[in-house]
Amino acid sequence: MNVGFVGLGAMGSGIVRRLLAAGHDVLGWNRTPAKADALVAEGMRRAGSPSEAAAESDVVFTMLTDARALDAVADEVVGGLRSDSIWLDMSTIAPDQSRALAARVPAGAAFLDAPVSGSLTTLAAGQLSIMVGGDRAAFERVEPLLLDVGPKVTYLGAQGNALLMKMAINLSLVVQGMSFCESVALAENAGIPREAAVDAVLKSVIASPMLQYRGPMILEGGRPETPFADAALQQKDQQLGLALGRELGAPLPFASLANEFLTVCRAAGLGDQEWIAVYDVFRRMGGAA
Repeated sequence: MNVGFVGLGAMGSGIVRRLLAAGHDVLGWNRTPAKADALVAEGMRRAGSPSEAAAESDVVFTMLTDARALDAVADEVVGGLRSDSIWLDMSTIAPDQSRALAARVPAGAAFLDAPVSGSLTTLAAGQLSIMVGGDRAAFERVEPLLLDVGPKVTYLGAQGNALLMKMAINLSLVVQGMSFCESVALAENAGIPREAAVDAVLKSVIASPMLQYRGPMILEGGRPETPFADAALQQKDQQLGLALGRELGAPLPFASLANEFLTVCRAAGLGDQEWIAVYDVFRRMGGAA
């Protein structure tokens, strides 16, 4: 397929590499052009604008940080869509914001929300999970393309449903990470070396794919120089999920408490670090220096 890609951050760049490896022609655009240089060297063509990326593609992906960043390019993407194009948005935004974008797509074209669950580690391992909401026929057209990115592709029905599911998963993810941090902090406070405690957890029944790659980040020197998701970004997603819970009247007590600890993490000066840095907060609360 001819693929357009708007938003070449860490995750977007990783997805483009998988598409290139699968033989797709990719025309990419990024607000900061220099960030696309490495991908151009690997075979991606550079688009001059989001409109060009959409106009020359069968499917155009967008993967931006938040709704504001997506709105900044939406007019150009819409303007470039052909009557048979599919706009596939992987950004994590509120379902109603996604539906509003879908309403702007011209007749004949289609819009799908397709957020991902995973990290740079799972993407590189070919294990990224992709959820899709929107027109079923459009989904069936892009499913083979998405399977070139990762083997776990789930269709969830109406447009916006994939984002709703992404938020539900993210709420659980943060709660699990917080529980892991407090458990290891307890063990360390009792005299068990942190490395041994992490090793024990990752061999136990509570280990998960997320903890396998994020758990070691609490060890000395274990955090990536470029966070997969820093505390500020993760809290953005957390608050989207909590807002949805309020809208639906769904109680989210554990997710609400986890959100407060993300706030504490930011207040402690850890907002730009991988959000699992909240472990440092639990250690301090337990009396560690």
